[in-house]
Amino acid sequence: MFTPGTEIHTGVGSHMCGIAGFAHTDGSGPAKSADRILRDMARALRPRGPDDMQFHHTEQACMSFTRLALIDPEGGRQPFVSEDGQVILAANGEIYNYKELTKSLNGRAKFRSESDCEVLLHLYLEKGLDFLDDVRGMFGIAVIDLREQRLLLARDRLGIKPLFVHRTRNQVLFGSEIKALFQHPDCPRELDWSRALADQGLSAAPAMTDDDPITWFKEIDHVPAGAIVNISLRDGATRVHRYWELPSPAEADHLPESFFVQSMAELLASSVRECLVADAEIGVFLSGGLDSAAISALSAHTGLHTFSALTGSTVVNKDAQYAQQTAALLGLPNHQVAFGADRIPSSDEWKRLLWLMESPQCGPEQFYKSEMYRFARAQRPELKAILLGSGADEFSGGYSVSLAGGGGWDDFTTNLRTLARRKALGSQSPVSVWWEGTDLPLLSDSAVNSYVPGAVDDPYGSYLAWKFRDMQQYNFWVEDRTASANGVEARVPFLDHRIIELLATVPRAYRKRLFWDKQIIRDAVKDILPAEVIARPKLAFYEGEGVRHTHRVFTRMLANHKDELIEEALASPRAAQYLDGTNMRRALRRLEHDQSSGHVELLMRVVNLGLLDQMALDPPVSRPSSGPEPYELRVTDFEGPEVLDLFSRTEIGDDCVLRRAEGVLVLDDAAETNTSYVVVDGSLRFVIDQLTHLDWLRLLRGLDGRRTLAEVAAQVGCDLQEMRPLLDESLEAGLLDVVAGPVASAR
Repeated sequence: MFTPGTEIHTGVGSHMCGIAGFAHTDGSGPAKSADRILRDMARALRPRGPDDMQFHHTEQACMSFTRLALIDPEGGRQPFVSEDGQVILAANGEIYNYKELTKSLNGRAKFRSESDCEVLLHLYLEKGLDFLDDVRGMFGIAVIDLREQRLLLARDRLGIKPLFVHRTRNQVLFGSEIKALFQHPDCPRELDWSRALADQGLSAAPAMTDDDPITWFKEIDHVPAGAIVNISLRDGATRVHRYWELPSPAEADHLPESFFVQSMAELLASSVRECLVADAEIGVFLSGGLDSAAISALSAHTGLHTFSALTGSTVVNKDAQYAQQTAALLGLPNHQVAFGADRIPSSDEWKRLLWLMESPQCGPEQFYKSEMYRFARAQRPELKAILLGSGADEFSGGYSVSLAGGGGWDDFTTNLRTLARRKALGSQSPVSVWWEGTDLPLLSDSAVNSYVPGAVDDPYGSYLAWKFRDMQQYNFWVEDRTASANGVEARVPFLDHRIIELLATVPRAYRKRLFWDKQIIRDAVKDILPAEVIARPKLAFYEGEGVRHTHRVFTRMLANHKDELIEEALASPRAAQYLDGTNMRRALRRLEHDQSSGHVELLMRVVNLGLLDQMALDPPVSRPSSGPEPYELRVTDFEGPEVLDLFSRTEIGDDCVLRRAEGVLVLDDAAETNTSYVVVDGSLRFVIDQLTHLDWLRLLRGLDGRRTLAEVAAQVGCDLQEMRPLLDESLEAGLLDVVAGPVASAR
């Protein structure tokens, strides 16, 4: 055991880091096993900080710190300790305005490093609990203050950086990840099934919620965003000091709309400049959309490398092609990270990723992003930070078009009001029948005020609170874990709190103009991006038109080795209480034949619950990916043979039964021009020349979901072998569904 007040350093380090520790809150000292436990907690966080590992012990509390070197690799070791040894501070994250904060101290503090986080110690010594008021950045902070006999745990305003806590009668355990807490013998290791299954983020139910984010595990909590938790080391008394909350809209109609657009442009440029500060290489994840394009444009002068996901889905929805075009327009190198149709995570690989994430929401996005970080580090060994476009959609109207259901702004707000009413009353409330039980509502929304006053006064404000919760529950978790697992820090310029405050306070009268389809961002970046990029619609990574290609990959993952992942999940301690194994297997079989029969990501989430239930009992060691190395594909023609390996090829048996997919119509030209059309969901998709493809047209019309291919081909008199290329293409395009029969992947 170490002597209290001593520090041990191994290696060199920085600020995408891992904090872990524990404190006694009854005045007692640590047990003899404290050092071993602390080292175990630190080792659980080693992927977050591969450059350095440090420990600090006092009579009542101890702390470990693992560090990734980004700024001042040699001098920025943590924890930082006051000259009298009475205050110990560790911070995971980045302080973007540390230079101006340092200057504000006017030489009153003695710095021992160039680290951006050291200023926090000196601000705390001077300002106490107000030390974060002027800090700009993303961070999780732990402070052991022996003078005041208190432990402080704090997070940045939005909760971008994680920090978890578990309380016992006389102890506090804390860490940047839950797996660190699990290394302490007094921490429970039990999945919270009932809360997890009821969480809107996991079920994707069409409902608003602004409840506190959950951790998925019993008796483990998040340190609240924008808050400092103050815990007495004498008696455990706890107070929460909130230094920031999401603001309400301003009644600032006297300010023109142009003020908010110009402010957005200036703040985004400022945020990107601050995110580019590092003593290591920085890259950017570039999609085909607007947000990451804006970040890339503002960073283009540095010549940074861009990385984009190349999958069957991103080829079909054009995300990969648009990303490549954007990089070319900006003069930046673009690496298209390819995921072939045969790149299916093994069961072991999936469980490794799931344990890194510690969340049942682990899905395709987590896999692709983790592999992209892995590729970026392998290609650019000096790269230690990636800029992302995350956060723009949630706070600037990025989902307004999709939530409008094909309508306009008024439809969007009407749908938000419905969600807000359901949240207030509960969808099963007897009162709800007056809105939900008839084709047209029989009561006005003002009637809701009789039951829950003010519940529908500002549906958009309720929507923002919901999206803020979503960001904390899902998005921040994704970005932090996928990056940290690969020794990279994810930086998010759109989530500068000044930008969020600006967007949240836009007057209601301006919302329609500025927030419909993210117009405020389109206007703010019009001088730095080509018009063709600004005009692009929102793209949803692997989702949209080509999502079936991604879902097919993960359906195959679940089915591999006789449904190995499902069977392991069903063998977990409490799976029998919650999961219906028969229906899970049945759902998977249906998905194998027809992707439209269900939602593979929902099935993955309940499988993840069972796997996490099992892993929590005997926590595995975090380890690097064992899967095939990601590779780059330089595509010159996104419709040519170069991209064929991104798509699975099928072998369709003669006894297979097919039907046209829902929303697919085959129509003849009324002008009798020997032309027919394939219409999908009301939009013209394909033209068929009856003179050259009459057999194909007849076969397509005959696929009714009842007869086999051989029967239909015989009835229309066509050669089935000649039709197979068109059948394959139509299956890949989602024009046909498999009802029954043998369809196997040729890969």
